[in-house]
Amino acid sequence: MTRGMNRREILSAGFGATGWLLGGGMAASWAAEASHQPTLVDRSQQAPTSPVAMERCDSYDPQVVRAALDRALKLLGGIQRLVQGKTVTVKLNLTGGQAGKLAGLAPYLTYHVHPHVVAAVCAALADAGAKRIVLVESQYSRKPPEEVLSGGGWDVAAIRAAGAHRVEFLDTRNRGRFPNYSRLSVPWGGFLFPAFDVHPAYEKTDVYVSLAKLKDHACAGVTMACKNNFGMPPTSLYGGDAPNEDTTHYRGDILHLGRKQVPAGVPGPHDVGLAVGDWARRVPRVTADTVGARPIDLAIIDGVLTNRGGEGPWIPGVEPIQPKLLLAGLNPVTTDAIATAVMGYDPLADHFAFPFQGENHLKLLAFAGVGTNDPSRIEVRGLSVQEALCPFNPKRLPVRAPVSATVYCRALLA
Repeated sequence: MTRGMNRREILSAGFGATGWLLGGGMAASWAAEASHQPTLVDRSQQAPTSPVAMERCDSYDPQVVRAALDRALKLLGGIQRLVQGKTVTVKLNLTGGQAGKLAGLAPYLTYHVHPHVVAAVCAALADAGAKRIVLVESQYSRKPPEEVLSGGGWDVAAIRAAGAHRVEFLDTRNRGRFPNYSRLSVPWGGFLFPAFDVHPAYEKTDVYVSLAKLKDHACAGVTMACKNNFGMPPTSLYGGDAPNEDTTHYRGDILHLGRKQVPAGVPGPHDVGLAVGDWARRVPRVTADTVGARPIDLAIIDGVLTNRGGEGPWIPGVEPIQPKLLLAGLNPVTTDAIATAVMGYDPLADHFAFPFQGENHLKLLAFAGVGTNDPSRIEVRGLSVQEALCPFNPKRLPVRAPVSATVYCRALLA
């Protein structure tokens, strides 16, 4: 299959001087008040495609994981050209923090990425010549991330060794040691947010990797590489107690529900007439806008052992499932589209159609021209969709949604 133009070429041609990234020092001053949404153009027919690799991974044995990941990356043509001599930032999916076990299993066996997958990714990056590997996530703790992860059963020293000791961990819940935040703009102007103020690690990098988990999501329908970016906006500015550099709060009041405005000076959402509490539209739009603001260069999805029915144990009825898969792609939308198909869902489903509880964020991102969500346009390498198929909801019942947005956001930690 012909790959066609890549997403940078498409976006460069389509958005011109708007730019793909806008650093804090370059950005214009934004008011916290809502702005008017720009006119958006449907680019879904021209949205680029990119191959997706899928490999069987029967267990979290370190050698098994590394072998499966190497096969997947080789199917993509390798990553040496992408990462050699560069700083690579890897966004982990640790949603909910250490929120407890799911069906008696540790978070890393169900709703978090597994540390052995993280180690394999770091080893692959180091072997490909990455000069610096930065693992980022917004913590819900004031402790250093290494201490939090070690307390959750991670072997932090093994991860550092796997990455040839070029690995560091950063908590991006606030601006950390930096004097200022970085401002990242959405090239199409944003479905809801025109820009985000974020920890500088998301800007001060050469390559950005989304290391996600294969899961259902009670608001977004599915959560993989794209939805993982929802954790980029710092809770210090987008949490319920914002502005607060010492926060351990979650983002529900601002990003999920719109009950609270962002702090003064932070880019506010467009005035698009959304009702307070309308998480079914806000969550997918914020997801799409974060992917626009911080483009994903490499998507890797841990689907070895995960959970279905929601994204974590705070969703009633969530249970483990074992697809035994690793997926990788150079475009997060095409990667997530194939992952969605593997789960037994239709990535082309319309807004508010199964499995999407609200708007389909993959459809929004295709509309913006980031990548196609049409499986017929995506080359799949390694396992076919049929070979990898693991229906997450074979009875086609709605993904379990919370009783109400209020109850959901009180329970939600990410």
